[in-house]
Amino acid sequence: MRGDDGWVVTRHADVVAALTDPRCVVPSADPDAPPGTLGWLRAFVSRFSPPGSHPARRSIGVAALDRLDPRDLSRAAARLTDELFDRVAAEASTGGPAGTGGVDRGPRLLEVMGAVARRVPVRVLADRLGLADPAAAVPAVTAVAAAYHPGAGPVAVARADRAVAALVAMSPPAPDEVTANRIGLLVQAADATAGLIGGAVRHGLAAPAGLRTAGLLAEVSRLDPPVRVTRRVATVAIDLGGRTIRAAEPLLLRFDAANRDPAVHPMPDRFVVGRAGGALTFGAGPRGCPGERHALALAAGVVDVVRRRCRRVDRPVRYAPHPTLRVPTRIEVILR
Repeated sequence: MRGDDGWVVTRHADVVAALTDPRCVVPSADPDAPPGTLGWLRAFVSRFSPPGSHPARRSIGVAALDRLDPRDLSRAAARLTDELFDRVAAEASTGGPAGTGGVDRGPRLLEVMGAVARRVPVRVLADRLGLADPAAAVPAVTAVAAAYHPGAGPVAVARADRAVAALVAMSPPAPDEVTANRIGLLVQAADATAGLIGGAVRHGLAAPAGLRTAGLLAEVSRLDPPVRVTRRVATVAIDLGGRTIRAAEPLLLRFDAANRDPAVHPMPDRFVVGRAGGALTFGAGPRGCPGERHALALAAGVVDVVRRRCRRVDRPVRYAPHPTLRVPTRIEVILR
């Protein structure tokens, strides 16, 4: 289907074809941006790199991730989530910050997205990647993530420029490509992992207690993917799903629609744990997300604790306006 932003691709087979076709490339980034800025970051990360430099830059991120044990990430995320919940419970019992005295005010309403989903994964990953101040890295990564994709306004970009400079200063000394791709891993883990956690909390608190979190996350990533869309540009004329795409025409690849393609997933709008593979939330082909196992492990560590310690609040879930991501703005739960 032709849209305002080019061809909108929704069929599972066509999305896979575009993701795996070397003639479909990512939109280019500005290679001449000033060092230590958002533009500099986009120019060096593998996410926005042209075909010639992508494999080497991707290998930097893969090597960094290979040094991290997903099981350790999951345990660390669970510990930090438990600590945050313990602090909330202590404040609820004293009527104020822990240790200040007061009366027991009963169950505590907790906003999951701000309290843990946007904080815990980035903080754990920043620590494991060697940043000097993992806690301070969280708001900086959040600011970069808000302007990472094209289309951000000048205020958001200026805020992201300052945040990139702060993250570079926190990072271990390394060549620009290594530092940028280390920061890129954190940015990729920010909104997308938060969105995955939000979706799992939304669906998981209503799910049977015996349902394993790994199965929950797999179906959430298909039915309610945090990354809805990715973009490509055709370098030459190609045939895609029986349609001719001309050279330089943009492609909007809809993961959310492809994940509900009935040709791949029968009863696509139903939440069914244990489906066969086919979800495209983490991409496919040479640019598929290298941190899929790590993102799922971080999310599982958080969601395990939320499911064990919280109960749902029946309120509508709202999502941040974003052209490519689906991330809840607020999800409230009651801490047991």
